[in-house]
Amino acid sequence: MLLDKSFWKNKKVLLTGHTGFKGGWLLVFLESLDAHVLGVSLKAEKKSFFTETNLQESSQGLVQDIRDLNKMLEIERTFQPEVLIHLAAQPLVIESYKDPITTFTTNIIGTANILEIIRLSSSIKSGVIITTDKCYENRNLTRGYKEDDPMGGHDPYSSSKGSAELVISSYQRSFFTKEDFNAGSAAIGSVRAGNVIGGGDWGKDRLIPDLVKSAENKSKVKIRNPSATRPWQHVLEPLYGYLLVAEKLFNEGPTGSDNWNFGPKQEDVKKVSTVADMFCDSWGDDLSWSKGDPAFHEAANLMLDITKSKETLGWEPRWPLSKAIDKIVDWHKAHLKDQDCLSITKDQIVEFIDQ
Repeated sequence: MLLDKSFWKNKKVLLTGHTGFKGGWLLVFLESLDAHVLGVSLKAEKKSFFTETNLQESSQGLVQDIRDLNKMLEIERTFQPEVLIHLAAQPLVIESYKDPITTFTTNIIGTANILEIIRLSSSIKSGVIITTDKCYENRNLTRGYKEDDPMGGHDPYSSSKGSAELVISSYQRSFFTKEDFNAGSAAIGSVRAGNVIGGGDWGKDRLIPDLVKSAENKSKVKIRNPSATRPWQHVLEPLYGYLLVAEKLFNEGPTGSDNWNFGPKQEDVKKVSTVADMFCDSWGDDLSWSKGDPAFHEAANLMLDITKSKETLGWEPRWPLSKAIDKIVDWHKAHLKDQDCLSITKDQIVEFIDQ
């Protein structure tokens, strides 16, 4: 199943979290497909993908907290979207230890609000809710987690996403069945991605952003858990999958099993130390790292089974990890030279789609 560019032309899409890293990339992706996008998010960080590509000047967006249901309902009724893609979240494990209440209210109540908006909408036909690979009860399995594995989570972030998945499942079974769809309701699905990397990520306590900052400051970064294993993939990999899911739900309706994993091929499930070495080699300039001390519990192993996405969507990873890292290095070196990073982003999207 290839992305249907004609499907997205002039499609009205409500995108939450558009000022975030993944949200910013998806905003550019959708606009490159000529979709009509309205972003809803908190204010962008001072230095972020959104600000460094000047998206505030070229896109339509509103500053709004998704936890305010009445305001969100007003936005939806005014815009009348056909597709809703929900990315807004508190996305950081360490931040969830520092502020668990905001993490739980944003990721659980915020998600419930979005589902309620879709339920009450007269225009939305397809809703895609983004959660995370960390929604699964992590038992340090050597096999990849499958979509029907139990939800859970040790840290507040992971458990908030596991809880959000339970809320999504409840709405799917209560309000978004095949019968509801045939009667005019929307179809909704949840999507779970691995460790997403790409140009323009300056998030706190994340491997690639920490390495980028180290390169910019010409310092040696300390890495918390170099022996941890993660499923690494370029940000465009899951975003392409999210759009395939949105199309499928819009055209075919729910199936009763509407959740998908998006992760890399087996050979790109690597240790943090390996990815750090790959980035340093690609960047050059004698960039290096050293081992730090982990402050909080984090899972040692994490891998996703992507069989379902391959079989039901025809989706599979396009860029190997080595190429993904090279693309990130290209993006950030261009940024250091004050080049047009929005154009570079668009070029990478075109290259990815056409591959």
